[in-house]
Amino acid sequence: YVAHLITSVPGASDYFPGSIVSYANSTKEQLLGVHPDTLARFGAVSDETVREMVAGALPALGADVALAISGIAGPDGGTPEKPVGTVWMAVGDRNRIVSEKHVFGRDRTKNIQMAGMYGLNLVRKFLLRQV
Repeated sequence: YVAHLITSVPGASDYFPGSIVSYANSTKEQLLGVHPDTLARFGAVSDETVREMVAGALPALGADVALAISGIAGPDGGTPEKPVGTVWMAVGDRNRIVSEKHVFGRDRTKNIQMAGMYGLNLVRKFLLRQV
């Protein structure tokens, strides 16, 4: 969804090298270098995982800045510790990575939209050094 929002703007190819949709844990491991131990210990929806996703996306995409989002969009899949609507996101460059946790709600479409908007805002704040 984030890639859709970015590429909806004419000229996005001037600054957007692409994206990796790593829905499966095996894809997170193979394409982004997320450690299997991280996924086993903390789960895909965690601070630790999104930070490793950012670290892996930077070289994989040849990007200066990367955003990673992992969440439980719903309507199923939540737990008491990580209810539906839980989203972790991180943004970073080669020098630093910052992350945020959000819990949006139970509506899948709204969770995806909110994650995209909050993710892009996190990138904006990161670039402006507000986080």
